Amino acid sequence: MIKIAIASGKGGTGKTFIATNIFNTLLKNQINAVLVDCDAEAPNAIAFFDARHTNTIDVTKLIPVIDINTCTFCGKCNEYCNYNSIFILPPMRIIQVIEDLCHGCGACTVACEFDAITEKSSPLGKVSTFLAEGNHIIIEARMKVGIMSPVPVIKDAIKLASNNAGIVIFDSPPGTSCPFIQTVSASDYVILVTEPTPFGLSDLKQSVDTLNKINKPCGVIINRSDIGNSEVKNYLQKQDIPILLEIPFSKEIAELYSTGKIVSETVPALGEQLYCLVKKIINLYGNSSN
Repeated sequence: MIKIAIASGKGGTGKTFIATNIFNTLLKNQINAVLVDCDAEAPNAIAFFDARHTNTIDVTKLIPVIDINTCTFCGKCNEYCNYNSIFILPPMRIIQVIEDLCHGCGACTVACEFDAITEKSSPLGKVSTFLAEGNHIIIEARMKVGIMSPVPVIKDAIKLASNNAGIVIFDSPPGTSCPFIQTVSASDYVILVTEPTPFGLSDLKQSVDTLNKINKPCGVIINRSDIGNSEVKNYLQKQDIPILLEIPFSKEIAELYSTGKIVSETVPALGEQLYCLVKKIINLYGNSSN
């Protein structure tokens, strides 16, 4: 079993394009694989496959409920809360939970000595399971609109994928914040997808710096490689980071992808390149564990 995250510092580089085509190529080669769409704020990997929905798990967190008739307004719950989610004015006997800031850690219930705090369940999102061609699993993390962080939903999606043997492909959220870190930290290897532009280079550097800090090996796919400049290649050479694949700009690829088609079905050479790439990663990192 190996877990490979497909990630990018910025949106629009082709991260989902690579993730879905790698997954499809593995299926065509009769290899057991699971695709996990961890981009919980805007999941769309399922749109590229004719898959049937089989199960959905609700993701929730426990929010404190404070009984003002029992509360002594001592303020200990406020002191214990690292997220400033409990507002209290003791002289006016006002105390309120700011639910958007609450992380559901339960510290306030531990702090309260007067049993004034109970908990209620609050929905965060859903983790859905689909079966694609040949009963191969696609897992989708989807956060509820208005929720501050998708991390708990991503955690549950990754946990569900860990029950499956074979190759797990994580379609990571863009950027380098907590959702990105949550996804790549669960992987054995990270494929970064970038483009040869100043913005692409800037965000690539941030991604590489983050992966170095958490000690995750990575390689880079340069999408639309014949557009822009050579600064990305120069940077990767200096950092001794392998260029796994260069994909030139193609109007055909853009049109296929924009209509929800798996490009490697029409451009088999791309599928062969991705398959060889994954085999090399497996040979190098397939026995590692995170």
